[in-house]
Amino acid sequence: MTSLHSSFLLASALLLGACAVGPNYQRPAVDAPAAFKEAPAGWKPAQPQDAQARTKWWEVFGDSELSALVERVAGANQTLREALANYNRAQALARQARAGFFPTLSANVNTSRGSASTSSSTGSSRGAVTVDQASLSAAWEPDLWGRVRRSVESENASVAASRADLESSKLSLQAQVVQNYFQLRIADAQRALLDEAVQAYTRSLDLTRNRYTQGVVTRADVAQAQAQLASAQAQWTEVDIARAQLEHAIATLVGVAPSALTIVAKPEFAQAVTLPTVPGLLPSQLLERRPDIAGAERRVAAANAQIGVAQAAWFPVLDLSGTLGYRNTRWTDLLSAPNRVWSLGASLVETIFDGGARSATVDAAVASYDASVASYRQTVLSAFQEVEDNLTTLRVLADEANYQREAVRAARESLDLTTNQYKAGTVSYLNVITAQTTLLGNQQNELNLRSRQLVASAVLIRALGGGWQAETTADAGAPLAGR
Repeated sequence: MTSLHSSFLLASALLLGACAVGPNYQRPAVDAPAAFKEAPAGWKPAQPQDAQARTKWWEVFGDSELSALVERVAGANQTLREALANYNRAQALARQARAGFFPTLSANVNTSRGSASTSSSTGSSRGAVTVDQASLSAAWEPDLWGRVRRSVESENASVAASRADLESSKLSLQAQVVQNYFQLRIADAQRALLDEAVQAYTRSLDLTRNRYTQGVVTRADVAQAQAQLASAQAQWTEVDIARAQLEHAIATLVGVAPSALTIVAKPEFAQAVTLPTVPGLLPSQLLERRPDIAGAERRVAAANAQIGVAQAAWFPVLDLSGTLGYRNTRWTDLLSAPNRVWSLGASLVETIFDGGARSATVDAAVASYDASVASYRQTVLSAFQEVEDNLTTLRVLADEANYQREAVRAARESLDLTTNQYKAGTVSYLNVITAQTTLLGNQQNELNLRSRQLVASAVLIRALGGGWQAETTADAGAPLAGR
């Protein structure tokens, strides 16, 4: 008993002096520039009260139908549900790791029958004996070297990474809905533009036929007018196909079959919507705004903790166990003091030789950590690039849009002049066709530029983190719909 008591005292002393082996985590350093190279003049960091795009960021575009579609993503998108299931799995694994802090308790009830030798005054004999037993057993491996603590640390970091992945998926899907919606509305405007062109080309064809009947123009002019009209009508088909595919893509993103979603045409949207003023921020703030960066950083923390788990295998394992129960040959007398049995024990096990397995495991953990650091830094660099790219796109497109508006104005004036000259008989119909084609091409270019501006605005907001904040990953609850 004294020896057993001494064993428990030794175990207690070891527990008091226990430490978690392995490196303590420090966030890897990244080189964040002082400001974005392409940031417009006066682009200042957003304050909480300034940023309308902090929560439902898509509302800055002021379209209720768009807002309704985006908010459906959180509740029905299957990709998002997959990310949520992965997050729930990570939480379960974290609870599983925390269970290592506690002892295991098991109950055992059994009956066995076998041969046994008995002695008496008349001699010895052998017979069958039934033995009944009931017991409770407890076992515990104290976390002397921090293996469990590092495992819990790793799993908690993985939970935060999964939560960030969930938010990143949500932000990406929301942005996809916004981009597809903008392109669909531009398709509406393109179709309306083609409708106007077809009407104009039809009038030109009627005019040319009348002039041909009067003998003023040749049959070639009529053929050219017919070809131009047919070409514009053919473009209807391409626009209709593109619009239908965009509508189908939006339906899939909001979690319904394409046949279940119809978006009514709204050609006036392209010119009515106003490009939002996106609140600025410093590059260093981007590290706290983007969920993909937070997820990559949390994976570094998880990999760092796994180094400690691997290093803990170099140290001996202490197991404490105890059993309390009853044993007798008859169930009726089982639960009585004379039949009570108990045991307490402690074992200290150390692996002496493993052929280099533990060393290889530690090296693998260190390599995984190095890989996660590189992935984190690459994610940060890619985030900086994405912001810079879209700032550049918006700046250049703003200048290009001004030039394009002037081109449309000049092309319209040229068409008016050429049409009057044709009616006066001073130019051929080919000049009219050229002017009409030039105007239509410039109007289509103007709409395409508008589409690129709208998409770039949405992508920039997403690149800046949308409505996400770093503290989101610390929330252990279910993800908030509409965020």
